[in-house]
Amino acid sequence: MAQQENQVTPIDDEGYVVDTEDCEARELAYRERGTSRPITVVGNPVLHRECKDVTEFGDELARLIDDMFASQKTAEGVGLAANQIGVDAKVFVYDCPDDDGVRHTGVVVNPKLVEQPAGSRVLDDSNEGCLSVPTAYASLARPDYAEVTGQDAQGNPIKVRGTGYFARCLQHETDHLYGYLYIDRLSKRDRKDALRQMAENTPRYEIVPND
Repeated sequence: MAQQENQVTPIDDEGYVVDTEDCEARELAYRERGTSRPITVVGNPVLHRECKDVTEFGDELARLIDDMFASQKTAEGVGLAANQIGVDAKVFVYDCPDDDGVRHTGVVVNPKLVEQPAGSRVLDDSNEGCLSVPTAYASLARPDYAEVTGQDAQGNPIKVRGTGYFARCLQHETDHLYGYLYIDRLSKRDRKDALRQMAENTPRYEIVPND
């Protein structure tokens, strides 16, 4: 079942998406309509190129978003990009807490990171993982604040902002849709170590084997 076409994404007084209300009910509604799909992993070509812009905002996109929420839940993730389930489209979903424990749930179509002034950036050097590099973690410095512009599932323009862990999620998922995995931002040594961790362990969810 597709989402209602007249659904409106709530916006706050500063023009940002209100993604902290009714999170549990909204996430449940998405995934109950959706079907969980296996996760593509590093080495799959769809993960290593920029995805296509979304130009059609209808039932097909709504079904994809439902499936993404279902897949994210199965894999116990906090964010998921469309190419992580093999779909070449600029869409990501999230169900992620920030550092204050506030839950954020939503969808961004055709996302773009807003460049922050260099002087205002504060880097957070924390562990990062990825459903497409299962069982591996590495420390990666990212700005502790992020803004993303894009569209909602109906094609309306939106802005999303986040701090701490949620800021990391917004950057991580946007990276995916432009062909970058977090391990691509690591040193050669740390990237090799992450791939070793992946090879030595078994993922807890279904993946798409690379040929």
